[in-house]
Amino acid sequence: MIAKEWLNNAHGVMNKIEETQMENIRKAAMIMADSIEKERWVHTFGCGHATLPIQDIYPRIGGFVGFHPMLELPLTFFTNITNGMSVQNFVFLERVEGYGTEIMKGYQFHPDDCFWMFSHTGINAVNIDIALKVKEMGNKLIVFGSAEEAKGKKPRHSSGKTLFELADVVVDSCVPVQDASVSLKNHVDKVGPVSTMAFVTATWMTVLTVAEILADRGVKLYIHPSHNVPGDTTAHERLQSCLTEYKKRIKGV
Repeated sequence: MIAKEWLNNAHGVMNKIEETQMENIRKAAMIMADSIEKERWVHTFGCGHATLPIQDIYPRIGGFVGFHPMLELPLTFFTNITNGMSVQNFVFLERVEGYGTEIMKGYQFHPDDCFWMFSHTGINAVNIDIALKVKEMGNKLIVFGSAEEAKGKKPRHSSGKTLFELADVVVDSCVPVQDASVSLKNHVDKVGPVSTMAFVTATWMTVLTVAEILADRGVKLYIHPSHNVPGDTTAHERLQSCLTEYKKRIKGV
């Protein structure tokens, strides 16, 4: 069954992340923990399917306050496929130089903030725009993506830089640059992408490392609780505590 082939490929990627990326995950988590301890933000950004790990970080059960998703609807919601907010529109927009610069104008950032970006190849203009602005501001930049596999790919940006070249810390997703991983009889293109699985795996390894660092420092985390545990009578109050803390910190961003 090719389903098992995909599963074996996914296991292989996860194992490679564990074998090769733990040091960089720790470095990334330290930067994030420093920002959150100061009650500042880890701003997260990606395009297309690289927004999926961002949506899984916060808000959700087991996530905690400190991560600020910067999601642009035209770069996130393209499942109409055609007509408005179509795949064609998305592919065009993520390659438009200057779009990311305009996105950054919508926020106010602080020197203690850091930025966490997701991109499979690191070559599209909107991501590079944002990374260049982060570097100009002097904030720390963490990038997750298929860095080793993307080496040699030409960036779609006049700076000549890829996203990985601009990062302070890179965590390699260990995914083949083609992404799809399973050959299919009578077809040229492969099926079964593994980048989303790799992103989510490396993301939660990182977020959990951040949580561990902050707990060891004695920092209180505002963690979203489950509402589905029988007998838990304080879940709603704990959720409200999270939302109150988020509202307090997000003012002025």
